[in-house]
Amino acid sequence: MTTTPETLTPSRRARRGDGASGVPAVDAAAATGEVPSTPQDADASLVSPRAATRAERWRERAEVAGRTAGGFARTIADVIRPLGWVFLVGAVVLWWLALAFGWKELMIAAVVVSVVALVSIAFLFGRTTYDIDLDLTRTRVVVGERAVGGLTLVNRTSRTILPSEVVLPVGHGRGVFQVPRLQPGAEHEEVFAIPTTARGVLEVGPVSVRRGDPIGLFERTHDRRQAVDLFVHPRTTALDGLSLGHLRDLEGLPAQHLARDDVSFHALREYQPGDDLRHVHWKSTARTGTVMVRQYEETRRSHFVVGLSTHPDEYRSAEEFELAISVAGSVGLRALRDSRILDARTQGGPLRSLSPRRFLDELAQLGHSRPREGGSVALAGAIAAHAPQAAVVVLVTGSKTDASDLRLACSRLPYGVRALAVVADGRVDAPALQRIAEADVITVGELDQLPRAVRKVLS
Repeated sequence: MTTTPETLTPSRRARRGDGASGVPAVDAAAATGEVPSTPQDADASLVSPRAATRAERWRERAEVAGRTAGGFARTIADVIRPLGWVFLVGAVVLWWLALAFGWKELMIAAVVVSVVALVSIAFLFGRTTYDIDLDLTRTRVVVGERAVGGLTLVNRTSRTILPSEVVLPVGHGRGVFQVPRLQPGAEHEEVFAIPTTARGVLEVGPVSVRRGDPIGLFERTHDRRQAVDLFVHPRTTALDGLSLGHLRDLEGLPAQHLARDDVSFHALREYQPGDDLRHVHWKSTARTGTVMVRQYEETRRSHFVVGLSTHPDEYRSAEEFELAISVAGSVGLRALRDSRILDARTQGGPLRSLSPRRFLDELAQLGHSRPREGGSVALAGAIAAHAPQAAVVVLVTGSKTDASDLRLACSRLPYGVRALAVVADGRVDAPALQRIAEADVITVGELDQLPRAVRKVLS
């Protein structure tokens, strides 16, 4: 994603053999029985290095000199700005014309250009050893929110640091801050805001200190701080409880329903015909004179799967793809809040979804998959292979997926699973609900339509 330089809004504020054991050291070769049996064998095991020839020494020196010259040339190229190259080339041309034709006017112009270049070079010298602290108050924001941060520069040296510029890259853009002259021990703070307009991960930094001349001929930069990742999460909406299906699970969470057999003990009650005698509480029976049995709470757990298609051919536009990501994020967050096992998957593989933050981080980095990885049908096949015990599967795709593909995709899901398909279609004004094979299919044009559509499915 791109971020223009204007996205940063600055606001300034000043401010040691083991001798202790007595055991003599033993040679490793002798200890392992690998000592040569004869002196000839010992001599044969030694290889004397061959002296380098003169040609090889000269070749090595040339390589070292080439690397040094190349590094020096790169340093010079990084210091000279495009306008600086114009000045230098112009100075050479003016000096050649003045000396070749003896024109005094060209001589004066050559002197002026050369003096300007020399004076500009003097601005490169000086210390820029600031202590820089880059602080983002929030490293995770939602699309449309602003990420606020601060830069604190402190002069820890014993000398005064001349005015300079601090460059803060943000994505493909950057912000430039003017730093005044700082006395020893003085500090300067810059506060900035980064507006976000699209989902993704922005690299904020590394912070660079730039010294240069006022004209812009030369500049010198030094990176002072590592970059920080800013996660821009997709928009999500709140959904009601997704009670689309449950599985009896002895390791699950207690429910409000009472059962005759489970692992979560609830209370004792009188024996009723059909109760298992293994659950009779004999101590209470002997004390009360009435047969008492244990009663349990059901433990339930749902294996909830969200399949998000990232095939580009199933979406009409980038906005439709972003809507699908927001739908998948909303459904996944609701499942996590309901303490369900969430398995999120795309054609590219599973998404880490152990926590809401990790799940949203994965969605922030998500892009289109390669076309050869297949569409929703291939995604449904991967879900059936990797999550055969799924209780609920929600497939999210785009408007270019036709009904036959959805029917085939739902047929590939595990038998007995509750299937729900959500189609992101920016052309519809109201949510639509239809039935395809054994799956409910919801079509939404905006994220705000999703809660109402889900309530229709649950009703």
